[in-house]
Amino acid sequence: MCGIVGVVSNAPVNQLIYDALLLLQHRGQDAAGIVTQQERKFFMHKAKGMVRDVFRTRNMRALPGNVGLGQVRYPTAGNAFSEEEAQPFYVNAPFGIVLVHNGNLTNAYSLRSELFLTDHRHTNTESDSEVLLNVFAHELERATRDVSLHVDNVFDAVGAVHKRIKGSYAVIALIAGHGLLAFRDPYGIRPLSIGRAADGSAMVASESVTLEGTGHAFERDLLPGEAVFIDLQGQLHSRQCAQSSSLHPCIFEFVYLARPDSVMDGISVYQARLNLGESLAKRVISTLPPTEIDVVIPIPESSRPSATQLAHLLGIPYREAFVKNRYVGRTFIMPGQGVRKKSVRQKLNVIASEFKGRNVLLVDDSIVRGTTSREIVQMARDAGASKVYLASAAPPVRYPNVYGIDMPTPSELVAHGRTVEEVRQIIGCDALIYQDVEGMKKAIHSLNPSLAGFDASCFDGVYVTGDIDADRIAAINEGRASVTEDSEDTSRLALPNSQEA
Repeated sequence: MCGIVGVVSNAPVNQLIYDALLLLQHRGQDAAGIVTQQERKFFMHKAKGMVRDVFRTRNMRALPGNVGLGQVRYPTAGNAFSEEEAQPFYVNAPFGIVLVHNGNLTNAYSLRSELFLTDHRHTNTESDSEVLLNVFAHELERATRDVSLHVDNVFDAVGAVHKRIKGSYAVIALIAGHGLLAFRDPYGIRPLSIGRAADGSAMVASESVTLEGTGHAFERDLLPGEAVFIDLQGQLHSRQCAQSSSLHPCIFEFVYLARPDSVMDGISVYQARLNLGESLAKRVISTLPPTEIDVVIPIPESSRPSATQLAHLLGIPYREAFVKNRYVGRTFIMPGQGVRKKSVRQKLNVIASEFKGRNVLLVDDSIVRGTTSREIVQMARDAGASKVYLASAAPPVRYPNVYGIDMPTPSELVAHGRTVEEVRQIIGCDALIYQDVEGMKKAIHSLNPSLAGFDASCFDGVYVTGDIDADRIAAINEGRASVTEDSEDTSRLALPNSQEA
């Protein structure tokens, strides 16, 4: 997952893009980058790290111009440890293009070969985003051969891109001297919205909270397959560029990824999580008598709305009994599970009085690998809990995600190939209650019935792009960003500043 933003304004945009990236920091903590344009020249600064660490005063002063874009990156493919794979990416022809991308191309390998052998274009990294940039650049060159650039040529190039690439992609690009382009894949898997400020500034960003937090009024989400071009005078042009399209946003955005104060594709993320709590409450009642539960406790942070609603409907006290240390910073994963457990305890502490002698129901937004869940259950026991039950607002994560979320290989997913009882034994809780897939979909779909459906592939194994099988998953996993003993811990508990206050 990544966060992207682009701005066309009448005033310098460097500080505006910086502020926008801070509002998108929850979507990526590995690297950050900004490009601005003054006249026909691009100015770029990008590096590994959090936004506040990547950009210093000297870097900001070196980013002049009234047009620009930026990205925060969470690596899911390629070399996660290379400075070169930080975005934006740049090519000098045609015109000069810089691009940022949120998503994951599922046919990047074949496209890279095609670019070299047929299009005669060179890619210098393992990033699928650089592949996407070069495909777009090639198609734009074809569309503008022997003619001056016109907005229709840009849209024709996007249409050709849709025909060639597979997977998920929300894209923002700058074409030197012409304007800003944004487009979304034909299924609308990854989010992208647009807004304007009172001074006429136009912004495109991954989440509506970015628009609102920078003084831009939300106007609408880009449609799946749609492209929007904002010229340097701020005039907006749009066209549906896909031959066919249907809106299937990633359901995990609503479960965990997005900020709760965002609205995506007509759905309030906060309300979606309340609805998940309501649906989960029904599952709890059918599994465990509410009289067996003394207190409901959320695991920070995204589970809070679901846990609040669940506790309210069951008539059980809700307590904040885990305290997250927001200032512990990033730690290194060291050899051996013991040190990894220690790092979890450094980031999360318990209020022992809320656990002692009680049957507690812990609520999390989802369970992926299960290692953190196991440690948190043990922390509750160590604090004196009589019984520890665990409820997940999402169904079991049984399948890899190939559309831009760092869902690991099947063997790393605790629920893959296991029954709920087997997962319960691994995690060590006294009862494990999962949301069911249909209940999850119904809870969120009810907020916008016009949606064609969701990408819920990590839960149901159905990949909406229709090009994913076991062989393709294996090939994608070969390029997946691996975690080594020298890697930084990018789990939810590792983030010093959560998406929720």
